[in-house]
Amino acid sequence: MKIVVCVNHVPDTETKIKIGPDTKSIDRAGVNYMLSPYDEFAVEEALKIKEKFKGEVIVMSLGGDAHKETLRKALAMGVERAILLRDDSVRDSYGVAQAIATELKEISPDVTLFGKQSIDYDNAQVGTLVAEMLGLPSVAVVVKLEIQDGGKVVCEREIEGGHEIVETRLPAVFLAQKGLNEPRYPSLKGIMAAKTKPIQEKPAASAQIRVETLEMRRPSAKAAGKIVGTDKSAVPELVRLLHEEAKVI
Repeated sequence: MKIVVCVNHVPDTETKIKIGPDTKSIDRAGVNYMLSPYDEFAVEEALKIKEKFKGEVIVMSLGGDAHKETLRKALAMGVERAILLRDDSVRDSYGVAQAIATELKEISPDVTLFGKQSIDYDNAQVGTLVAEMLGLPSVAVVVKLEIQDGGKVVCEREIEGGHEIVETRLPAVFLAQKGLNEPRYPSLKGIMAAKTKPIQEKPAASAQIRVETLEMRRPSAKAAGKIVGTDKSAVPELVRLLHEEAKVI
């Protein structure tokens, strides 16, 4: 079985983000990067599928040299090889999906995995766009994935207020949600082996950019809290403020 995991290189969740001088991108000075957390669930699931059905796992990312760090993390977890689609330019979700879909047409995997969303822009679009471009079924926010003999797949996915059980067939695209598995920690042996595993570099296919960032700005600072009293006598004033100032009642 051939499995491809598409991953992203994102700012660490503990990084304090600053807007760059152009007001259209972040200031990358001093920013630590990491494998997007939802993508870790996707990598782990790919490795579990390989352990059950044999085959090959390929990890893929689109970006510049910095993305190799994230690809090495996936290689250290146990992935065999990696592909870097090189492009240092800024792309929207559609442009990223076009480049990935073009490469996947050549690879023709049985299973393609994404995290349900990347934690940088949180658009949650690339995985489903890729599936649509390839004409493949897709299942998002997957918390349980069972591949059966013959290519039938039973998934459990999160929906508002509950879970939904869906069936599809391979080849297909799946978007991993937290709870799908518990990602393994790379072993020292895996980390050392990752240094020699191949990362194939290819130019990313050109794509039409449909969304342009005009400006980034930080949210307005929250106003200081207000204490209107400490006992039940404050209730009328509280109600008035909620009605006239906050306008929530």
